[in-house]
Amino acid sequence: MRLNIKQWIQVVISLSVAIWIFWFLYKDVKMESLLDALQQASLFWIGMSILVSTFGFWLRAWRWKLLINTDLEKKITTSKTFWALMVGYLVNMLVPRAGEVARCGVLKKTDKLQVSKLLGTVILERSIDLLFMLLVIFVAFVLEREVFVGLAKDLISLDSLKLAVQEYLPLLVGAIVLIFILFYWITRRYRDHGIVKKFQHFMREFLTGLKSVSRMDRRAGFWLASIGIWIIYYLMMYFIAIGMPNTANLSPSSILMVMVMGSIGMIAPVQGGIGTFHALVAFILMTYGLSEEEGKIFAVIVHSSQVLIVIITGVISLLAVAKISVISKPEQDGLRIK
Repeated sequence: MRLNIKQWIQVVISLSVAIWIFWFLYKDVKMESLLDALQQASLFWIGMSILVSTFGFWLRAWRWKLLINTDLEKKITTSKTFWALMVGYLVNMLVPRAGEVARCGVLKKTDKLQVSKLLGTVILERSIDLLFMLLVIFVAFVLEREVFVGLAKDLISLDSLKLAVQEYLPLLVGAIVLIFILFYWITRRYRDHGIVKKFQHFMREFLTGLKSVSRMDRRAGFWLASIGIWIIYYLMMYFIAIGMPNTANLSPSSILMVMVMGSIGMIAPVQGGIGTFHALVAFILMTYGLSEEEGKIFAVIVHSSQVLIVIITGVISLLAVAKISVISKPEQDGLRIK
């Protein structure tokens, strides 16, 4: 994936912010403390966390395959969507959110699929993930209501939030309406222009991807996989928690709260949630009685295990995609000669 100067500047700024947050969090944490925590931790449970997390990536690839194969005569395999997915996660370690486009680009290269339609499936997939994340937050709120209320009082002024909504909501609605009117006028006024036609074609393919969930053959499998992905997220966090002495006594609902905070940290527009994940996980663990250092050490172990999976499987996936491209190129050349 080639980046222009503006994109490189954005990458550098984002990475600098992530590194600064990480340094600020861990500048007072001694390496000896981290090594001691690793020695005391159960390698079996950390290994189980890595294993189940890897299966979670595979399950996500299988679910994505169901969406993609809805309108295809020649179906693609889970292995190809897995390679594309892991390349996307690897790209996200460099450029936040660029991995979603990168994984679509991989399937365009290996299977000649249209990126616009693939993007529709990715956005649908992410929208469903957001829906499940909100559901998980609601469950955590029910189970850990006192913690939620305490955090809200400490972090948010409800009166100020209400005044801000009343003040800026009309402006936001007006801006959205104006954008839609402007967009409609441009598409009608210049409907015969090449750029507008290309955009309309892109949107048709994009919407086709979004609608794929209503036409797929294995809808039950899709929704079960969506539930399974979040169960696996929880187990990944739970296994490491019970494998470390400082967090082994946390209740299942407390670990759910830790997972929620970590998931929110991963949404931040920094590479791989670096810094934001650690800050929020450490913060919520302090609420449950752990020291600041213990919370930060737990966060770095969880995050590092995920980064390790992404780097190893991402590099292997890159090699697999490169091999497919090398094999398919002679075949395409042979077809041209014929």
